[in-house]
Amino acid sequence: MLNKIVMGMASLRLFSGSLEIIAAIIMLRLNQIDKALVVNSSLALVGPLILISTTTLGLVGLSDKLSLDKFVWVLAGVACLMIGILKK
Repeated sequence: MLNKIVMGMASLRLFSGSLEIIAAIIMLRLNQIDKALVVNSSLALVGPLILISTTTLGLVGLSDKLSLDKFVWVLAGVACLMIGILKK
């Protein structure tokens, strides 16, 4: 039997991957650089949201097993990832 948290995380990743494939097909159908860039830019917004969502689900699933110290380290790591992704 699959864990509900794992199923939720996998579902979010499948959704994200499906969006990537659909966006690639849209880019090919549009066949214009400026419009493909707009589609690609919209994916740049979705990626971090999926990362935050899957990480949050995982942390919720582990919250009863992690000590406070380890939980803080995980949150610090996620914060570093987000700063690295979103920093211009």
